[in-house]
Amino acid sequence: MDNLERIVGDALSQFSSIDDAAELEQAKARFLGKTGALTELLKALGKLPAEERREAGSSINAAKVKLESALAQRRDALAQKQLDARLAEEALDVTLPGRGAGRGRVHPITRTQDRIEAIFRSIGFEVADGPEIETDWNNFTALNNPENHPARSMQDTFYVENLDADGRPLLLRTHTSPMQVRYARMHTPPIKVIAPGRTYRVDSDATHSPMFHQVEGLWIDEDISFADLKGVYTAFLRRFFETEELEVRFRPSFFPFTEPSAEIDMAFGAGPNKGKWLEISGAGQVHPSVIRNFGLDPEKYIGFAFGSGMERLAMLRYGINDLRLFYDGDLRFLQQFA
Repeated sequence: MDNLERIVGDALSQFSSIDDAAELEQAKARFLGKTGALTELLKALGKLPAEERREAGSSINAAKVKLESALAQRRDALAQKQLDARLAEEALDVTLPGRGAGRGRVHPITRTQDRIEAIFRSIGFEVADGPEIETDWNNFTALNNPENHPARSMQDTFYVENLDADGRPLLLRTHTSPMQVRYARMHTPPIKVIAPGRTYRVDSDATHSPMFHQVEGLWIDEDISFADLKGVYTAFLRRFFETEELEVRFRPSFFPFTEPSAEIDMAFGAGPNKGKWLEISGAGQVHPSVIRNFGLDPEKYIGFAFGSGMERLAMLRYGINDLRLFYDGDLRFLQQFA
């Protein structure tokens, strides 16, 4: 029994001096574990005479209860000490004034789209929205881009695994022109509509993004001319940039879905850069084949279409010089557009 008192004394001393929870568990194993000192005494009870075995067993069990109680107290003390240290480290001064909720801001691309929609609505255009996953027919064929047409290579895009009703792969739309097809097939002339939204192309150089925003416009009626296109788009640019002095020019170009076709440029800049020309849109008179794909008679109906990148319009209006700023999510940039 002298050995028992020594074991209990050593255990109590070690438990009280330990300041680490893991080290405390190691000390427990030395005394109360399967091969611990106290456990070895219990295993040796069988070697004692019967008259001594009862008394020794009772003493060892009492010692075990005492050590387990001391161990539990030390565990609680270490846990409280750790909690106190954490509370001191993470102290919160409740007397400080509260932080108000931040005020959200509209993204510059959204601001640009809202402005474009408001201008065109004011001159009688509807605004149409549609799916970003499109059929090959709506995205290419209906717009006079048949399969294997070389113009398709300019819009290499993202295809998805699903197939359309004709067994052709679906794709992320490369422009919002498919909405012109959808809208025209559901409405009767006169048709005046713009289709803003996200579009996708495999562009990854410093001046392009694989996802960007575009606004397409369409006006179909019995007597719409190229002069109407020039008047509408020039008026739009001057209202968008809030200046009647804006210079606009139309250059001959080629697009499969319009004939004749034009690139629309605007003069921009100040100081030594004043008067430089920048392409702002592609446009033209809607091709008779496209009119026919709209479900209309090209001998009776005529019209024009245009397509503009909203990022370019936003960059020019707000003086932004890097396309990536729109998509970086940098609050320092976004907070400027209160």
